[in-house]
Amino acid sequence: MPLLVMKFGGTSVATLDRIRRAAKRVGREVAAGYDVIVIVSAMSGETNKLVGYVEETSQLYDAREYDAVVSSGEQVTAGLMALTLQEMSVPARSWQGWQVPLRTTGAHAAARIEEIATENINTKFGEGMRVAVVAGFQGIGPDGRVTTLGRGGSDTTAVAFAAAFKAERCDIYTDVDGVYTTDPRITDKARKLDRIAFEEMLELASLGAKVLQTRSVELAMRYNVRLRVLSSFEEQSDEAGTLICAEEDIVESKAVNGVAASRDEAKMTLISVADRPGIAAAIFVPLSEAGVNVDMIIQNISEEGRTDMTFSCPVAQVKRAEKALNDAKEAGDLNFRQVVADTEVAKISVVGIGMRSQSGVAAKMFQTLRDEGINIKVIATSEIKISVLVDRKYTELAVQALHDAFELEKA
Repeated sequence: MPLLVMKFGGTSVATLDRIRRAAKRVGREVAAGYDVIVIVSAMSGETNKLVGYVEETSQLYDAREYDAVVSSGEQVTAGLMALTLQEMSVPARSWQGWQVPLRTTGAHAAARIEEIATENINTKFGEGMRVAVVAGFQGIGPDGRVTTLGRGGSDTTAVAFAAAFKAERCDIYTDVDGVYTTDPRITDKARKLDRIAFEEMLELASLGAKVLQTRSVELAMRYNVRLRVLSSFEEQSDEAGTLICAEEDIVESKAVNGVAASRDEAKMTLISVADRPGIAAAIFVPLSEAGVNVDMIIQNISEEGRTDMTFSCPVAQVKRAEKALNDAKEAGDLNFRQVVADTEVAKISVVGIGMRSQSGVAAKMFQTLRDEGINIKVIATSEIKISVLVDRKYTELAVQALHDAFELEKA
């Protein structure tokens, strides 16, 4: 039989009533002739509660035991979903990650999927099972211990199963009804997109859109898994939600399809750095070793052998970055006058695969921000994205102005 993967997030399975509603959706797909793999998250709030238990018990906790505790939330949901389906006379059973088995690296709390064996589940499908309910977010490491994939890992689990089992489609049920041109909480002109290319979704996810985990989109693009984002709280039609697909499945694309904003940004500048061969490595290798996620980078013109180097990173990593740079200076690996951090900035980005073939996007973006009196601090571009850093107080104004300028409210 054809196969579907259906993933239900924490809000979609937050109560027994919502689990019943989700099970009815699964039952309809079974009645339509599909075998279904259901990936479930923990009930809403459960993972936070379990993490709290661990941190209260031990501040310097063993990551292996952390995984053993926090993975239990998904196991509870999987069992309850299987029981609910059985009550509906749908042949179903629950599966934990190690039973599949879903094999991962040994990086507890941040494992990556290495292999999903299909034999066990396919054997049960052959014996009459119609629904495999799999606990998301978890697998088994090389040492035989339970591992977890990090926050949002159930999205990655769902896409990986769709790729491994060659599913017709992977439906992600969440508390929003699709992917929007921008955050609807910022502007009521935000429009739900019917389709969006993998690359666009990947950029939006990495730039602050919270609909899908970045790793899940990367996986979908690599294995060409058709993803659909749907609301678990609304009745669905065949055209419901947003389909995330290959660029060739989109007939014509606007120059810009979305505007993203991230307030969790900081701008850091090294003033008067000795300009010499290898200076970039001397700065960014220590930052990498300290676990600082550097994004936008600008180096000013060198003057009398000195230059300024500016980069952006998450606000939460500023102290770590300052320590890494000052340690490198004390060790004699770096020579700069001072490091200045601006923690009151936001990153505003416009994204669209149409930029490849349409000119003038940067000019329109910069003119729009100028007309609103918004100063640009840093600019970074890629083939389908332009990002700028601006003062954080202008976040909403910048997003609304750009959304209007590129007429994203129009289909």
